[in-house]
Amino acid sequence: MENKEEKKTGERSGYYIKRPQLKGRGPSKLRQQFRQGMALFVVILACILVYFALLRFDDILGMAFKIGNVLRPVIYGLAIAFLLNPIVKFVERHLLCLFEKKMPEFKKKQETARGLGVLAAIFVLLAVIVALCNMMIPELYRSVVNMISTVPTQLNDAIEAITKMTSNDTTLGQVFTVVLTQATDFIQQWLRTDLMEQANKLMSNVTAGMINVVSELLNWVLGLIVSVYVLFGKEVFSKQAKKIIYALFKPRDANLILHLTGKSNEIFSGFIIGKIIDSLIIGVLCFIGLSILKMPYTLLVSVIVGVTNVIPVFGPYIGAIPSAILILLSNPKMGLYFIIFVLVLQQIDGNIIGPKILGNSTGLSSFWVIVAITLGGGLFGIVGMLLGVPTFAVIYYVVSMVINHKLERRKLPTMTDSYDTYSYVDDNGEYVHSKHNEVLKEQRNDGEEKEFAEEGGDAMKERGKGEDADSSTK
Repeated sequence: MENKEEKKTGERSGYYIKRPQLKGRGPSKLRQQFRQGMALFVVILACILVYFALLRFDDILGMAFKIGNVLRPVIYGLAIAFLLNPIVKFVERHLLCLFEKKMPEFKKKQETARGLGVLAAIFVLLAVIVALCNMMIPELYRSVVNMISTVPTQLNDAIEAITKMTSNDTTLGQVFTVVLTQATDFIQQWLRTDLMEQANKLMSNVTAGMINVVSELLNWVLGLIVSVYVLFGKEVFSKQAKKIIYALFKPRDANLILHLTGKSNEIFSGFIIGKIIDSLIIGVLCFIGLSILKMPYTLLVSVIVGVTNVIPVFGPYIGAIPSAILILLSNPKMGLYFIIFVLVLQQIDGNIIGPKILGNSTGLSSFWVIVAITLGGGLFGIVGMLLGVPTFAVIYYVVSMVINHKLERRKLPTMTDSYDTYSYVDDNGEYVHSKHNEVLKEQRNDGEEKEFAEEGGDAMKERGKGEDADSSTK
């Protein structure tokens, strides 16, 4: 008996040595005071850190940008993996079904399907890049050559027209003469003094630009390699993140974080992938329309309009402005037709194609979409204009969830339509809708009148029966 107890005690002590239990003994006054003191200390420390952070805000921001530049390949890799993930899942799902039917005893079905899915996604990405380069570069080269050959003729025509206007002794001609004289003097002065300095600056900027282009291309290549590793290990990364969240937070808070993460992924993936498909359709429609109208630079303009359409609301106009200028230099009449065509195409996209593809993926009204694009573009440029809408949609969802939770705790309706001009909340915290109450009152009065009429009818029937009985008795 003693040996058994010693054995059990030894086993338990060995268990606690290997894996100790982190279990509290319950709240005590000393522990409560200690927690209060630590909370006060943390608050004071946070205030001090915020104060010093505000003093050295520029240095902290510069350090953050440096870290971002160092981690740029990783950021690019995550973005590429996010965009390629739907293709990987599509190919993997179909290959797994095929393997289950044809090769049920094959052990490495998951790994093989994943590898082929990643390979197919990378192939699609490279094919799209090569196709865009093949379409853009030759068309851009022809456009530049055409502009070089046509611009001098257009300038000569403009000079001849101005000369004819200045030859006439009119007020407008005198104004043009003064303007041309001042412009000529300015150009001569600039050629004598600032030309060499501007040329040196231009050459240095070109050199720095080439270095930046090469560095950026290298970052994208490294990002592509990182995306392959991310796509292969996405389940492992997801499990690790979930494990860390449950370890650091309480179950309720952890579940909330995981819910918001899933919702954010849903909003971002639905918006970005849907917008890419929408932009592809708009680019194809633009190419077909410009080909029918026989406009110059058809392929180049279509690619510009399709790529810039990824930016919500303002994207088509951002792409249409340089395209319109390009066509106007070639043919002013065609430039006017192109502006009308882009406006019609934007209406078709905004009212028909966009809602069908995107649906209500963000849950934002047009006003909040414009606010998100303006704010994101002002803070982060083109990337902010693209990602501002889904980011603001996530923030909007969190705020709505918090507000609805507070309303539910107060036993108030959460639907926005419930708070119209006929509704209010009384001093007791009860929701009141005056119009609804009037309808209920009318229904109640109608019910009472009907009930009264029925009761009166029944009384008349009973009275009639009584009179008949009396007459028969008599």
